[in-house]
Amino acid sequence: MEKTILKYNLEDRLVKLACLCLEICDLLPNTRSANNLEYQLSKSGTAPALLYGEAQAAESRADFIHKMKIALKELRETRINLRIIKEKPIITNEKLQNVLLEVNQLIAIFSSSISTAKKNQ
Repeated sequence: MEKTILKYNLEDRLVKLACLCLEICDLLPNTRSANNLEYQLSKSGTAPALLYGEAQAAESRADFIHKMKIALKELRETRINLRIIKEKPIITNEKLQNVLLEVNQLIAIFSSSISTAKKNQ
Protein backbone atom coordinates (compact mmCIF):
# COMPACT_ATOMS: atom_id res chain seq x y z
CA MET A 1 0.00 0.00 0.00
CA GLU A 2 2.88 2.42 0.73
CA LYS A 3 4.12 2.05 -2.84
CA THR A 4 0.72 3.14 -4.15
CA ILE A 5 0.67 6.16 -1.84
CA LEU A 6 4.18 7.19 -2.89
CA LYS A 7 3.30 6.75 -6.57
CA TYR A 8 0.32 9.03 -6.29
CA ASN A 9 2.19 11.54 -4.14
CA LEU A 10 4.80 11.90 -6.89
CA GLU A 11 2.08 12.17 -9.51
CA ASP A 12 0.33 14.81 -7.39
CA ARG A 13 3.58 16.75 -7.00
CA LEU A 14 4.16 16.69 -10.75
CA VAL A 15 0.62 17.89 -11.45
CA LYS A 16 1.04 20.68 -8.89
CA LEU A 17 4.39 21.60 -10.48
CA ALA A 18 2.68 21.83 -13.86
CA CYS A 19 0.01 24.13 -12.42
CA LEU A 20 2.61 26.29 -10.67
CA CYS A 21 4.62 26.63 -13.88
CA LEU A 22 1.48 27.70 -15.72
CA GLU A 23 0.83 30.27 -12.96
CA ILE A 24 4.35 31.62 -13.47
CA CYS A 25 3.62 31.79 -17.21
CA ASP A 26 0.54 33.89 -16.48
CA LEU A 27 2.64 36.32 -14.44
CA LEU A 28 5.12 36.98 -17.25
CA PRO A 29 4.82 40.28 -19.12
CA ASN A 30 3.88 40.47 -22.79
CA THR A 31 7.38 41.01 -24.20
CA ARG A 32 9.30 39.03 -26.81
CA SER A 33 11.72 37.51 -24.33
CA ALA A 34 9.01 36.71 -21.79
CA ASN A 35 6.77 35.21 -24.47
CA ASN A 36 9.57 32.88 -25.55
CA LEU A 37 10.23 31.80 -21.96
CA GLU A 38 6.50 31.41 -21.33
CA TYR A 39 6.15 29.09 -24.32
CA GLN A 40 9.14 26.98 -23.25
CA LEU A 41 8.08 26.85 -19.59
CA SER A 42 4.50 25.91 -20.41
CA LYS A 43 5.82 22.92 -22.36
CA SER A 44 8.70 21.76 -20.15
CA GLY A 45 6.82 22.45 -16.91
CA THR A 46 3.84 20.30 -17.83
CA ALA A 47 5.69 17.50 -19.65
CA PRO A 48 7.08 15.67 -16.57
CA ALA A 49 3.59 14.90 -15.23
CA LEU A 50 2.52 13.50 -18.58
CA LEU A 51 5.74 11.53 -19.05
CA TYR A 52 5.46 10.11 -15.53
CA GLY A 53 2.01 8.84 -16.46
CA GLU A 54 3.55 7.14 -19.48
CA ALA A 55 6.32 5.66 -17.32
CA GLN A 56 3.71 4.11 -15.02
CA ALA A 57 2.38 2.19 -18.02
CA ALA A 58 5.82 1.22 -19.32
CA GLU A 59 6.02 -2.02 -21.25
CA SER A 60 9.37 -2.99 -19.74
CA ARG A 61 11.94 -1.79 -17.22
CA ALA A 62 13.98 -0.35 -20.10
CA ASP A 63 10.90 1.54 -21.32
CA PHE A 64 10.30 2.82 -17.77
CA ILE A 65 13.90 4.04 -17.50
CA HIS A 66 13.69 5.73 -20.90
CA LYS A 67 10.49 7.60 -20.06
CA MET A 68 11.82 8.63 -16.65
CA LYS A 69 14.99 9.96 -18.30
CA ILE A 70 12.92 12.07 -20.67
CA ALA A 71 10.91 13.43 -17.73
CA LEU A 72 14.19 14.24 -15.96
CA LYS A 73 15.40 16.17 -19.02
CA GLU A 74 12.18 18.19 -18.99
CA LEU A 75 12.59 18.92 -15.28
CA ARG A 76 16.13 20.17 -15.91
CA GLU A 77 14.91 22.35 -18.77
CA THR A 78 12.21 23.74 -16.48
CA ARG A 79 14.79 24.55 -13.81
CA ILE A 80 16.99 26.45 -16.27
CA ASN A 81 14.01 28.34 -17.66
CA LEU A 82 12.95 29.37 -14.14
CA ARG A 83 16.50 30.44 -13.33
CA ILE A 84 16.55 32.67 -16.43
CA ILE A 85 13.24 34.24 -15.39
CA LYS A 86 14.61 34.80 -11.88
CA GLU A 87 18.06 36.09 -12.84
CA LYS A 88 16.92 38.40 -15.66
CA PRO A 89 14.69 39.32 -13.58
CA ILE A 90 11.57 39.19 -15.69
CA ILE A 91 9.38 38.89 -12.62
CA THR A 92 10.00 38.92 -8.90
CA ASN A 93 7.55 36.70 -7.10
CA GLU A 94 8.04 34.34 -4.16
CA LYS A 95 6.23 31.60 -6.11
CA LEU A 96 9.21 31.51 -8.43
CA GLN A 97 11.58 30.49 -5.63
CA ASN A 98 9.13 27.87 -4.35
CA VAL A 99 8.79 26.35 -7.82
CA LEU A 100 12.58 26.24 -8.16
CA LEU A 101 12.87 24.38 -4.86
CA GLU A 102 10.23 21.87 -5.92
CA VAL A 103 11.90 21.30 -9.29
CA ASN A 104 15.22 20.64 -7.57
CA GLN A 105 13.58 18.10 -5.25
CA LEU A 106 11.86 16.38 -8.16
CA ILE A 107 15.13 16.22 -10.11
CA ALA A 108 16.71 14.46 -7.13
CA ILE A 109 13.79 12.03 -6.88
CA PHE A 110 13.87 11.20 -10.59
CA SER A 111 17.67 10.80 -10.62
CA SER A 112 17.45 8.40 -7.69
CA SER A 113 14.55 6.48 -9.22
CA ILE A 114 16.42 6.06 -12.50
CA SER A 115 19.55 4.85 -10.68
CA THR A 116 17.51 2.33 -8.68
CA ALA A 117 15.70 1.09 -11.79
CA LYS A 118 19.04 0.63 -13.60
CA LYS A 119 20.46 -1.37 -10.65
CA ASN A 120 17.39 -3.61 -10.66
CA GLN A 121 17.45 -4.13 -14.42
